Amino acid sequence: MFNLITGARGKVGQAVIHRLHAAGLPVRAASADPAQLTVPDGVAVTELDLHRPSEAALDGVRQVFLYPEPEGIDAFVKAAQHAGVEHVVLLSSSSVLAPGAETDPLAAQSLLVERALMDSDLTCTFLRPDAFATNALGWAYLIGRNLPIELAYPDASIAPIHSDDLADLAFDALTGTRLKGRAVTLTGPEALTFREQLAVLSRAIGRDIHVGAITHAEAERQMSRYMPATVAGSLLSLWAAASQGPAAIGETTQSLLGRPARTFAQWARENAAHFSPS
Repeated sequence: MFNLITGARGKVGQAVIHRLHAAGLPVRAASADPAQLTVPDGVAVTELDLHRPSEAALDGVRQVFLYPEPEGIDAFVKAAQHAGVEHVVLLSSSSVLAPGAETDPLAAQSLLVERALMDSDLTCTFLRPDAFATNALGWAYLIGRNLPIELAYPDASIAPIHSDDLADLAFDALTGTRLKGRAVTLTGPEALTFREQLAVLSRAIGRDIHVGAITHAEAERQMSRYMPATVAGSLLSLWAAASQGPAAIGETTQSLLGRPARTFAQWARENAAHFSPS
């Protein structure tokens, strides 16, 4: 019986595929465009449009690793139940726990998917990461050109989680029992402000990174050039609140799996090339 991995082109999805395959477990990688997938030899690929899930994609599938896509989730749940899927591991978000999550553009997507799954007969595991270490790649273009990083809230504190930690937890949820059926809020092992993250990156690349302060309004104008204004506003409100003190540390691979959690410094060393001059 297959483990079906959606979001198979994403960093976490790819890592979960590799872990399952290395363990000798049957895995099927799914994408709306399977021709774009790169998977290990022996891994099956299938076309899957989550808005209109096909019987072929779900045939023989016992478990699904699911990225949150609210559009079509009811059709997916119905198809999964009909196909005999037993367990869904959802890569959700800690934002679903925040006040006003129903109307927040960042939280609503995951919340709608969680609710649809909870209303089903499927066993569900919700992995709710907070900030991703990979979010720092948003600074790569400017750092690579020795331009300053302009922030409205440089002292916003978060506890970024390494994508490999997420993959380890997803693998455990698909193969073990300690996470099955649970909802867990996940973070990295340490709280860092944006200013502290940039200092870590500076050490990893061996160059100074300059940080400049801008107003909330200016940050909103800049961010709205490449994302919806509602999303920019939501992020800035989140960071304003996060400036009030150190971020809380949630569950980690240490507390859940007994393995040290990967640090942001480790992520920075592994990804230093992304911040090199181009």
